[in-house]
Amino acid sequence: MGGQACVFYGAAEFSRDADLVIVSNPKNLERLRAALGELGATRIFVPELTEEFLRRGHAIHFRCTASEANRIRVDVMSVLRGVDSFDQLWQRRTTIADDAGNQYDLLSLADLVQAKKTQRDKDWPMIARLLEANYAERKEAPSAEQIRFWLREMRTARYLIEIARRFSSAAAKIAVERPLLQHAIAGEAEALETALTKEQAAEQKRDREYWQPLLAEIQQLRRAGR
Repeated sequence: MGGQACVFYGAAEFSRDADLVIVSNPKNLERLRAALGELGATRIFVPELTEEFLRRGHAIHFRCTASEANRIRVDVMSVLRGVDSFDQLWQRRTTIADDAGNQYDLLSLADLVQAKKTQRDKDWPMIARLLEANYAERKEAPSAEQIRFWLREMRTARYLIEIARRFSSAAAKIAVERPLLQHAIAGEAEALETALTKEQAAEQKRDREYWQPLLAEIQQLRRAGR
């Protein structure tokens, strides 16, 4: 659900972390603990790996010590802000295979973009790269769903203007839910850039507010641990 997924989608990012979203139930956590054991992974922060913490939205962090994965960090979550339940994510997943026949289940691109809408400034250029790569790959013969996805999520002003020009009817409809598209329809690049910046700031504020009670809980756990 993180940098490794972005690499698979063609938006290269250097990352030594493996971010996973999992279904949180006893059987699956047992399987996860066994896998972490094979990797020599130890928990590096609070909280502990439990259903309770995962279901409340916490991330659980591990560091691997096995030789083939030495120092790689594994971060595990079960609930993501603004993203659907695991069952829905699993139904929409993208499955790809490498040349050796290994299969990888990724968040769908739309879900990955949503998960990347965090308070961290570094995540927003990655969202832009993911969408740019998807547009470059699919722009010649896009589906109606693909066009709606670009109009709702694209963060690059010049591409938004191009898409709004090519698919003006769809742009007019989606502008009702994303008003900044009015600037794209009018070809107002400077105003569109400003609106995109404001949109990002509002989303980052929502993410900070979401994490405030969870961070307070983590601080309490740290004090209790000391």
